[in-house]
Amino acid sequence: MKMTAYFDNSATTMPCEEAVAAAENAMKNSWGNPSSLHAKGTDAEKIVEDARDAVAAAMHCSSKEIYFTSGGTEADNIAVFGAAERMKRYGKRIVSTEAEHPAVYEALTKLETEGFEVVRLKPDSSGKISESDIYDAVTRDTVLVSIMAVNNEVGSIMPVRAAKRAAAKAGSPALIHCDAVQAFGKTDIRPSLLGADLITISAHKIHGIKGAGALYIGKDVKIAPHVFGGEQEKKIRPGTQAVPAIAAFGAAVKALPDIKEEEEKMRALRARMLSRFEEIGDIVVNSPDDALPYVTNVSVLGIKSEPMLNFLSSKGIYVSSGSACARGRQSRMLKAMGLDAKRLESPVRISFSRYTSESEIDYLCDMIELAKKEIRATAR
Repeated sequence: MKMTAYFDNSATTMPCEEAVAAAENAMKNSWGNPSSLHAKGTDAEKIVEDARDAVAAAMHCSSKEIYFTSGGTEADNIAVFGAAERMKRYGKRIVSTEAEHPAVYEALTKLETEGFEVVRLKPDSSGKISESDIYDAVTRDTVLVSIMAVNNEVGSIMPVRAAKRAAAKAGSPALIHCDAVQAFGKTDIRPSLLGADLITISAHKIHGIKGAGALYIGKDVKIAPHVFGGEQEKKIRPGTQAVPAIAAFGAAVKALPDIKEEEEKMRALRARMLSRFEEIGDIVVNSPDDALPYVTNVSVLGIKSEPMLNFLSSKGIYVSSGSACARGRQSRMLKAMGLDAKRLESPVRISFSRYTSESEIDYLCDMIELAKKEIRATAR
C-alpha cells in the first residue's frame, strides 16, 4: 500500500472521531433550529450552548464572551470592522503587521479606502515583530491594534501582550484584536495572558470540521455589528447557527490533548526533521528557532515550490508553499522578511498535528532527498 503523509495542517486538519460523531449526531438527531421553542429546537440549542461552554473553558473565559461564526475569516472581519466602526470617534489610526492573514490584512485594506490610517509593522528576518516597534507605532489616536498570535506561514510567535501595554503607555483607547487561529489548541490562549479584547479562533484547525469559528469579545467590550437579520449570537453574528459544525467544534475542543505534552512531542518531531534536512543539504529554514513547532517553513534551494509540491503529492505527501488563501502567489510574509530570490521561489510549509508520526517525518525527508535528485536531473 502506498504510504501517505499529511503535512498541511496549517491549512486544515483531519477531523477527529469525536468531532465527526458529534456532527453526525446533530444532523441525525438534533437537526432543529436552535432558535425554535419546541423540543427539537431546544435540543439543538443545548448542543450549541454545550459547545460554547467547551470553548470558553479552553480559553478560561465566560461562555457569555464566546460568539460563534462560520469560521476564522468571518470572525476576523467581525472584529476588525466592528472595532473600527465603534471606535472611530476616538481616531482613525490602526496598527497591525505585514504578517497578518489575508482575513485581517484585506479587511484593513478596505478600511484604508474609508479614511483609516493603517500602520503595518514589518517582521524581521526571522518573522518576528519587535515590541519596540509596537510601542513606537501606537499613538494616542490609535483605535485598534490587530496582531496575530502565531504566524500561519513560518510559525513565529508574536508579542501580542505588548499591544495592550503600548496602548496604556500612549493613553490610547485602542481595542486589541488577536487572530489566534493557528495558536488555539496548540499553546495557551487566554484573554488575560494576551491582553486582548477580541480573539479569533477556528474549528477546522483543531480537528473540528469546516463551517464553525468563534470570536471572543470581552464582557466590557462593545463593537458595532455589520451583519443584520436576527437575534442569534446577540446580534453580533445573526443567522441560524450551523449546529453540526458547532457540535463538532465543541467535541474537538474537549478532545484536545495536554498542550505542553503535545508541544514537546512536536519539538522532538521538528528536531528529527531538521536534523535530516541538514544531512540532505541545500535546505534553508525560514522559520525562527523558537517558532511554534507545529509550523516549519523551509526553502529547498534550486527547486521551485510548484514542482516540489507536485512531486511530493505524487508520492502521497501533502505540504504547501504557504497560506492556502494565497493560492500560489509569492508569499507576502516571506517578502516582508527580506528573503532573497532563491528562497522566495522555493518555500515549503510543513505543518504538524497530533497525528503526525516519526515514520511520516522520515518518509517526507526521504522523498525530499529523492526530489532533489530527480527534479534537478530532469531540469538538466
